[in-house]
Amino acid sequence: MICFPNAKINLGLHIVSKRPDGYHNIETVFYPVPLYDALEIVPSETGETTFSQTGIPVDGSPGDNLVMKAFHLLKKDFDLPATAIYLRKQIPFGAGLGGGSADAAFMLKLLNDFAGLGLSVGQLEAYAGRLGADCPFFIRNKPVFAEGVGDIFTPVDISLKGYYLVLVKPDIHVSTGEAYAGVSPRQPVSRLTETIRLPVEEWKNRIVNDFEEGIFDRYPAIGVIKQSLYDQGAVYAGMSGSGSSVFGIFEKPCCALSFPPARE
Repeated sequence: MICFPNAKINLGLHIVSKRPDGYHNIETVFYPVPLYDALEIVPSETGETTFSQTGIPVDGSPGDNLVMKAFHLLKKDFDLPATAIYLRKQIPFGAGLGGGSADAAFMLKLLNDFAGLGLSVGQLEAYAGRLGADCPFFIRNKPVFAEGVGDIFTPVDISLKGYYLVLVKPDIHVSTGEAYAGVSPRQPVSRLTETIRLPVEEWKNRIVNDFEEGIFDRYPAIGVIKQSLYDQGAVYAGMSGSGSSVFGIFEKPCCALSFPPARE
């Protein structure tokens, strides 16, 4: 069985407050986008569960991959068969695109079908929540307003159908800790639940990502990419999550985009 985990972008992101547990309350809109990994599972010929990954190299041991963590999470509660797992990585990691979370969530759904577990959507979301705050989003995989630590979802009736998306991933890695160190929590002037309903053409001066100011100061090249997208006709551009990827939304196809090198 094979599936294709997709990426997401953040349409705006507010750092609202710091929690007693050290994490932060946020509000953002998760929106699925058509950039895909490939994930396949088949019965193991060796009688042991194996994991193989190709495509973009990912740091860490195979056992630390969220795909394997998803497998072992269900293995604790169900008699899963020995499985050969193949992951083709195309979504850049450390980019604010949720690729690892998507792989984990899609693995849960794939195993549910593969092993006939009969888990409901709600049960799959509960398992996904144990793997990461944004993992449950990829179970339903529809636009949501997210709050809390990014784990409380409310459906959002929004569509970018008819627009064109340009996604730029510079050769810069921004750690989550580094990103949060550059922000001061504050209540937003307008909640995203309100501004996201405005026409896309009005988002430019209304929808912001609170991480951008600190990240752009630390890595000016990322800010240059965002401005380049606007210079080339984007109606809205922003950094996704804590970066470093930047996206632009265009009304017309863009076939001749060029950007300056963006390295640390």
